[in-house]
Amino acid sequence: MLGTSLLGRLRRRDPGDVILRRAARLTLVASVVFFGCRYGAGNSTLATYGLFGTIAAGSFAKLPGPAPQRARILVLSLPVVWALIAVGSFLAWSTWAAAGGMLVVGFVVAFAGVGNPRLVGLASAFQLFYILASFPPYQPGTLPARLGGVTLAVVLLAAAEVVLWPDPVPVSYRQRLAAAADGLAAFLDDTAATVTDPHTAGADRDTRRARAYDAMAAIELGRTPATWAPTAAGAQDRALRICAAALREALVEADRLAADAPPEPIPDLAAARLLRSCAETTRVAGRSLSPGAPAVTLADLDVAVARAEAAYPVGTGSVRDAPDVQRLCRDATALALADQVRVFAVGCRVAAGARLDDPHASSGLFEYARHSPWTLYWWQFRSHLAPRSAHLHSSLRLAVALAIARVAAGVLHLNHGFWVLLATLTVLRTSAADTRTELRPAVLGTIIGAVVSGGVMLVVDEPVVYAVVLPITLLLALGVGRLLGPVWQQALFTVLLTVVFAQLGPEGWRLAEARLVDVLLGTVIGVLAGVAMWPRGAGHDLRHNAARYLAVNADAVDQTVQAVLGASPPPDAALDRVRRRMVLVDASYWQYHSERHDPRRRQVNWGAVLSAGHHVLPGAQSLLRRNPPGCLAGWPEAAALLADSAGRLRSAYDTLADEVAHGRTAGPAPVSMTCVDQLDRIRPLLRGADLQSVRHLVEVDRWLAALADSLTHIQRPTADESAGRRREP
Repeated sequence: MLGTSLLGRLRRRDPGDVILRRAARLTLVASVVFFGCRYGAGNSTLATYGLFGTIAAGSFAKLPGPAPQRARILVLSLPVVWALIAVGSFLAWSTWAAAGGMLVVGFVVAFAGVGNPRLVGLASAFQLFYILASFPPYQPGTLPARLGGVTLAVVLLAAAEVVLWPDPVPVSYRQRLAAAADGLAAFLDDTAATVTDPHTAGADRDTRRARAYDAMAAIELGRTPATWAPTAAGAQDRALRICAAALREALVEADRLAADAPPEPIPDLAAARLLRSCAETTRVAGRSLSPGAPAVTLADLDVAVARAEAAYPVGTGSVRDAPDVQRLCRDATALALADQVRVFAVGCRVAAGARLDDPHASSGLFEYARHSPWTLYWWQFRSHLAPRSAHLHSSLRLAVALAIARVAAGVLHLNHGFWVLLATLTVLRTSAADTRTELRPAVLGTIIGAVVSGGVMLVVDEPVVYAVVLPITLLLALGVGRLLGPVWQQALFTVLLTVVFAQLGPEGWRLAEARLVDVLLGTVIGVLAGVAMWPRGAGHDLRHNAARYLAVNADAVDQTVQAVLGASPPPDAALDRVRRRMVLVDASYWQYHSERHDPRRRQVNWGAVLSAGHHVLPGAQSLLRRNPPGCLAGWPEAAALLADSAGRLRSAYDTLADEVAHGRTAGPAPVSMTCVDQLDRIRPLLRGADLQSVRHLVEVDRWLAALADSLTHIQRPTADESAGRRREP
């Protein structure tokens, strides 16, 4: 009964047996490598590095994608692994030299993740390779054996990833993006029917709307594991981020169109035809993200936009009769939506590796794709070299903690000082609260494991016994322990280390004692580092970065309005500041989601707050493409209207930034005024105005109304946001 209950518990925690299959692969590879090197070749160094190479690359590395992709990443990482082992081996002659190397390696390896999320998954493994090599004995002559053991382990592990019980192919971010595009396309088709004839619109419009928003939520970076998120500095990941932003903007515009549908049927509405073309382009563009799919073309969308603009106020004439303000606002919204769909389609072409030859890209939105990868990486690193970068804080905290642990292990002449750093790496988290949470299972599990293994070693001193039970302990430590919880995982890992080193040296039961002392020392260092260095984690940085982000967004809105009024030059510098601040606030937001939070404390609804800011950049870029600077110069009535709207909006952003900076739940924003409500105030002024100027006024005012509307959606945080549930990295 007990065995059946345990098996059922494991099955519930491991649907599809993914973790157990992975543990079985690691067990097989580690056993083959260790037994072949230790007993076949008779080389303890080869065996040690082969076994720990398998554990580091297979258990500590978190790699994304299908099995062939993970195998390729493992093999391509070998030069870096060789370099780290070589540096560690040559610095092992001195405690201080090894600690200095640990400080540099720890920081560089951790901070490199800002340029490529795949390096985040490899960071712990890379650090372990240096840590293992940086401890005595100082034997540079054993470097070939060390490199040979690790190489054998990584190559066999890469092969096993592909041929031995491969994991199910995960849903990639591109697939999520394609699903979001399909959801938006279905909603656009339904919105087109609603705009054309509200009485015959599909009854399932609300269902399609809900599905579109659910699919859009799945592409939020805060809901995506770090190793899967498109946060790399390269052109394709940048394009995927732009695609996600364009889809969100298009959905908001479509929702606004559906809500403002005309009360009576309009059988031949250009906006409806444009929406159908947008739906088809969105659907095809999303599918083009799949490998081997043809690239999306924009000819049909361009024709639909041209027809919609032909039915829209353009030219050099003037408005003679009372303008149809509702029609003006509706058509402006449809054209703004089409612009976002075009951005999404061009972004899909860039993400698919197509050549950037589209004239639309020359506006600057995709200009980065013309730069070299090294330039793009430098831009990303530079953005994070800031005092409020959560990633910079985490990298410095980890590097300092590991360096202190290396000094302590060397000064105290610990025979297995490697375990001190391993314990520090295990318990240290991005906040003091999370570090304290990891402390209890680490200590309790180590005590249990040390007592069990010490007792066994008192009565069993035959290495052959430990050789026989090694595969069993590997499977338990790497698979079952992970499923049973942190305490069991730490206890079984302690037993595993005891079984391994019992075959490498004659230390006996004192090996368990050394393991306990080393882990206690490492956890103390980890806790002290977590308390002393940025103990509040990403929460404090997120508040500061979000407040600054909202402030620069307010500046960008104000300067964009001043530019179209001809009162200031184009807001390129302001929009660039928004981009840089967006990098920091998104990184802080993702790290915040990986931390635990007290559910009893009132939390800011970060998703809504950041969404309100994220609407500014793509909206401003779209607005300026259709409404160049100075397009409303010389119309004082329009200037007064827009200045008043922009001033109220800036005040709302500043108020929200002040509340966020103090960690309070945002209060109700000023009630937004729709585009129609805004223009109704100056309807008499539109009669006799230049048609082109009316079009520009409608589009700028519609944009400001949409931003104000996004502020009204900031309410109490959702249950998931308040609980701050920890997400699997």
